[in-house]
Amino acid sequence: MDAQATELLGKVINPCTGASIADEDRIESVTFKGDELVVKYKRDGIPNKEKQEMEGAMLECLSQVCSVDDIYILSSSTEKKLTGEQTEQKEQSEPKAAPHSHAGSLPAKKKLEQVDHIIAVASGKGGVGKSTFTTNLAVTLKNAGYKVGVLDADVYGPSIPMLFGKRTEKPKVNDEQKILPLESNGVQFISFGLFVEEHDPVIWRGPMLGGVLKQFLFDVSWGKLDFLIIDLPPGTGDMQLSLAQTLELDGAVVISTPQDVALLDATKGLNMFKKINVNILGMVENMSTFVCSSCGNEHDIFGSGGVEKACEKLETNYLGSIPLELELRLSADEGKPYMANEKFQDRSVYKSYVQVANKLVKEVGAKEKKGTISKIFNKLMN
Repeated sequence: MDAQATELLGKVINPCTGASIADEDRIESVTFKGDELVVKYKRDGIPNKEKQEMEGAMLECLSQVCSVDDIYILSSSTEKKLTGEQTEQKEQSEPKAAPHSHAGSLPAKKKLEQVDHIIAVASGKGGVGKSTFTTNLAVTLKNAGYKVGVLDADVYGPSIPMLFGKRTEKPKVNDEQKILPLESNGVQFISFGLFVEEHDPVIWRGPMLGGVLKQFLFDVSWGKLDFLIIDLPPGTGDMQLSLAQTLELDGAVVISTPQDVALLDATKGLNMFKKINVNILGMVENMSTFVCSSCGNEHDIFGSGGVEKACEKLETNYLGSIPLELELRLSADEGKPYMANEKFQDRSVYKSYVQVANKLVKEVGAKEKKGTISKIFNKLMN
């Protein structure tokens, strides 16, 4: 493992010279200590800005062999200041420095200048309805008068084109060589699914995923948006880490169903965001009940109240619950978002999406569009 990490690290380029750090003999040691990877290198003559860029590249390449949370990059010039007893005392009195949690060790996070609020939607596991939630939340916010975009960051399972009814359309490029997002039901969106055939597998590793994410963020002509909602892949992998390191977020919403197995994974996802300093806006309980279209009764097929109890334990916001009904599933399969259909306004699913959207608007401090969302919320809740 040490040799593989050293080989990957040696390919990182010094932005000041254009030469690799291996060619410049800057790598002093690459050592695994249990699950942790400690790198020491010479940074003499490299200004702080270029050092940040270079260490960001180090983290990205080393993420192929080790979790970013377990990588520690140390400068030999810093190490030489501590000798003998001083070194021992310093190590005992200060926590170990982790470059991914300290300003100055990673490239500065970027902003999307024309986007007011950016929300990531995440889940600990697949199959909890995260993308369906993302699509209908976006339409709910659009219904309330906001300009909304959706970035489908689930490269391995991009379902947003299907949910928006644009499975066969392809994006175009403008005169400035920016990708133009597609639009459906008044919501702009971009997805890797628009660039590959539906049945083609995507066999990519971490650094390539980060490149796609950056292109969808900064090479897409989003224009002025009130909200950009990012639909993340399930789990706690490279895409989540790349997003947290690249972009300034308002926070993340974690989706789970009520049963214990889903909550276990959702808790891991939530704790991951906390560890990488991403604000948790709250959790949503999806498929909280099943509303029978024949009898109208609600059934707790996945249990009841699990997410709300988890929020109390984890000390995070409970944003609400979304029931499941047949029409919600059919609308997803047909590419016609449930919340785009006004005939459902009196149903519990529709009201639940409005309630969650209302809480999120308040949580991120977004300006209400002339009170529109409050009026809709009050109308539907009464």
